[in-house]
Amino acid sequence: MNSPKNPVANVDRFMRNRHHASLRYASYDHCFNYFQGFRNQPAALASTGQRQLSCLHLGYYLASWGMFRGKAALKQHSSRALVPTVELIAAAPMSIWTTDVENYDEHRINELIEFKNALSRLVPGGRSGTLTSKIMLGVFGCVPAFDRYFCEGFNVSGFRRKALLEVHDYYVQHQKTIESCRKKTIDFDGNPTEIRYTQAKVIDMIFFVEGQELAVRRQRGHSRKQ
Repeated sequence: MNSPKNPVANVDRFMRNRHHASLRYASYDHCFNYFQGFRNQPAALASTGQRQLSCLHLGYYLASWGMFRGKAALKQHSSRALVPTVELIAAAPMSIWTTDVENYDEHRINELIEFKNALSRLVPGGRSGTLTSKIMLGVFGCVPAFDRYFCEGFNVSGFRRKALLEVHDYYVQHQKTIESCRKKTIDFDGNPTEIRYTQAKVIDMIFFVEGQELAVRRQRGHSRKQ
């Protein structure tokens, strides 16, 4: 686990890409707000009248966050392919909806890993921890997105039990800073809502930016050697 010198600056840098509702990073807010709106009645997400909209919200967020590029399996599917994923989300235990980093004990971590494994069997390309963690972040806000930059910045190999324990340790060490960075989400028109980013989302931002900066420094070092 790395420890950024200025995590607040990392969050501020990330948030500059979300200052307007039409920018890419605002897709997270729109998706998270939508699913959190069903937190008290999650079964409705997969109802006949709602499941198409649920798939579209999730699909656009995943596309905006890079899950439809290159050779990604999702690129070969329509949003209809996300119906089983939405049905799994709609049937998730309430403890998944209420889990955040401060709750990471053995039981909660086992539950998160079990949900990840179930998700990986349903979503096209689900064997990727990057994809499953981005879904869980975008819907529940319960884990960071274990993508390339986060894993590099946090110095972990992927979405695994050990990594979740280290995320919890980081939160315990930096609780005040993380809580101070829990910004309000913005709605479709860019207005602040009453929903705040989770602890997992803040940690995701901190180490995503950290990983980006490490990659840039490495590239600069490589260029100088040439």
